[in-house]
Amino acid sequence: GRHTPFFAGYKPQFYFRTTDVTGQVHELFGDGGAKAEMCMPGDNVTMEIDLGEKSVAMETGLRFAVREGGRTIGSGTVTEIIE
Repeated sequence: GRHTPFFAGYKPQFYFRTTDVTGQVHELFGDGGAKAEMCMPGDNVTMEIDLGEKSVAMETGLRFAVREGGRTIGSGTVTEIIE
């Protein structure tokens, strides 16, 4: 995984099933829903991400991997889809 924090604006790869797409982290929220400035290694956060114009088949509950430089640095679950 990562050894340094990341902030809003970070652009990792998100791997959904067999689709790898670059997305941008817009917002980070910590425990209790409070807005977070950064995500430290080991933190559990809620992120609002933008996948750009790429169309990705997904539904709530879908698991995904967060990747950087070909390595998996995190994992998550889709909780809400904002069109």
